[in-house]
Amino acid sequence: MDTQTHIQYVKGIGPRRSAQFQRLGVETVEDACFYLPRRYEDRRALKKIVALQPGQLVTIIGEVQMAGVTTTARQKKKMYEVTVSDSSGIVTAKWFHFNAKYMKDVFQKGRKVVLSGQLQTNQYAGWGKELIHPEHEILSGDQEDLIHCGRIVPIYPATEGLSQRMIRGTMKLLIDEFSSQFADVLPPAITDKYKLIPLAQAINNVHFPDKPYDNLDQLNQNASPPHKRLIFEELFLLQVGLALKKQGRHYEEKGVTFNPDGALLGKLQSILPFPLTGAQKRVIGEIKTDMSSPHPMQRLLQGDVGSGKTVIALAAALIARENGYQAAIMAPTEILAEQHQLKLHHLLEQLELRAALLTGEMPAKLKRAAAEQIESGQAQLIIGTHALIQTEVKFARLGLVIVDEQHKFGVAQRLTLQKKGGQGENIHPDLLVMTATPIPRSLALTVYGDLSLSVLDEMPPGRQPVRTHLRYDKDREKIYQFLRGEVGKGGQVYIVYPLVEESEKLELKAATKMYEHFQKDVFPELNLGLVHGRMSANDKEQVMQAFRRNEISILIATTVIEVGIDVPNTSIMLIEHAERFGLSQLHQLRGRIGRGERPSHCILLAQFPMSVDARQRLQVMVNCSDGFTIAEEDLRLRGPGDFWGTRQSGLPDLRVSQILRDAPLLEIARKEAFSLVASDPHLENHKPLLSAIEHKWKEKLDLLRAG
Repeated sequence: MDTQTHIQYVKGIGPRRSAQFQRLGVETVEDACFYLPRRYEDRRALKKIVALQPGQLVTIIGEVQMAGVTTTARQKKKMYEVTVSDSSGIVTAKWFHFNAKYMKDVFQKGRKVVLSGQLQTNQYAGWGKELIHPEHEILSGDQEDLIHCGRIVPIYPATEGLSQRMIRGTMKLLIDEFSSQFADVLPPAITDKYKLIPLAQAINNVHFPDKPYDNLDQLNQNASPPHKRLIFEELFLLQVGLALKKQGRHYEEKGVTFNPDGALLGKLQSILPFPLTGAQKRVIGEIKTDMSSPHPMQRLLQGDVGSGKTVIALAAALIARENGYQAAIMAPTEILAEQHQLKLHHLLEQLELRAALLTGEMPAKLKRAAAEQIESGQAQLIIGTHALIQTEVKFARLGLVIVDEQHKFGVAQRLTLQKKGGQGENIHPDLLVMTATPIPRSLALTVYGDLSLSVLDEMPPGRQPVRTHLRYDKDREKIYQFLRGEVGKGGQVYIVYPLVEESEKLELKAATKMYEHFQKDVFPELNLGLVHGRMSANDKEQVMQAFRRNEISILIATTVIEVGIDVPNTSIMLIEHAERFGLSQLHQLRGRIGRGERPSHCILLAQFPMSVDARQRLQVMVNCSDGFTIAEEDLRLRGPGDFWGTRQSGLPDLRVSQILRDAPLLEIARKEAFSLVASDPHLENHKPLLSAIEHKWKEKLDLLRAG
């Protein structure tokens, strides 16, 4: 048996217990050893009940005196009540949601129990100490109790059917038997430099802390030496994998050596209606350096909404064009692809660059015509959606791939488009990944850790600040009057509505019903328009053109307008049911206004009931307009797994580290990892580390081409 053994085959566990652990994501011995406690309790010298004060988080050990179902005096609500004494005093524990049979079996008179929770005074009697819904454990009085009390005790994330006592007992069994099998793979120079303890020692002490690693505050902050060792190793292995991936491309993939100093870039700057910002000039310089290299560019460009990423994309496309190659821009929605084409149309004409649009919703005849232009090379810039990666779409000479709003795509889709490059030349096209959703640095170093990073941190002149207001249903009439007033002054308005239904028919019905309500009951005197995700590209474009010409005063929309829409005359956005949206989405939506000369307002109209998280999100939007601050807060609230669906990213799962909390260690791990791979690109002198990387990443990424 080794660390990859399924825990059901370990003596003392079996199929039933292992099935329960499986619900926690624990299948193998290794999974169990890296399933860390969520907190720790100090049960070495517990205070007596008599010394405990209300308001404290407490842990007590005592004996059950009485237990049974009772009814509250005022509300006549049933509850399960247990009286526990430790000879110095009495505490009453109460549960308002309970299984009476289970509670009766557990809390038998005379049984020794552990209770943990916030102590309070009985609110009706005004005296007496009680715990509401405390965590509880039963002590058996045998030798096994030595891991459950008289020490610092781990408290794990649990599931139904698995008590803390069961989890703790299983963990002790597995760690005692298997922890010594975990070999140290970190280079000794690094463990010495950062004073990292051996891996087996870290695993033992992170579960069952002992001297000198028994500082309770450090343990509960995941900052103890055992935690530091496990977190550093996980982040180091991740970053070595990313460094190998980047190095592998650098050594193995042949790119196009572009000459970036042609006449078209100068011509672009002369015909732009505005001067480039300092940030745009800096990023274009970084891209020129990358594109002149014999290895494929792999660059992430991030910039807040309206910071001028489209011009950067065009500049890169012009370099490709002037060197005889095609460039492709892949956007996540039809409306964004169409917006790119519309925004670039007049510039492309002056630059004599022929563009083709290819989307899934186009009529078959237009699709065929676009595909022919792409394959023949007549189209030098191709703008499209997922339709670009269809098998039948062939490029004449694709040298540059630009992926807009990368987080909306899976990794496989990006790679499929890249593989269409360099037909017959055995070359890999350059890659520019763009996102308007600001990425916290800690996340960028993980999800996009193998890409070079450019940031547009300067807004073009003329952008108006957007004031954000949180309002509720009672304010609805005042809001409608405010919108009418803005339209009366010649302004335009977005009303955004969330559609939660996945069904196409239901979405269409909900969108149409919403539009009819506003047109008939709220603004009968105004011209309203509707756009939603189920409309054909042609119908959507007709509505958007009418809105741009100000023939439509109020555009009612679903989140199809989240990215790419640019109508400078629109100065107000009303977001209905704002509590249903994520922070990144709210920030993207708000970025659609403030693009002209009018003072701009974003009104978040929220409904009750709403969760604590929703309330926090809305308050962040009101208080903050900086995209990077919002992204950090979004990451903190949602966690890295859900942030833009980063589970699509192809990265190994992080089991012990949290990239926001552990950002300082991440920076150190990245520096050491990239330095190591630079000095030993194939890890020939670090074979155990190479094996650990292969095991960690498994088949997630084909990264070890360098080896």
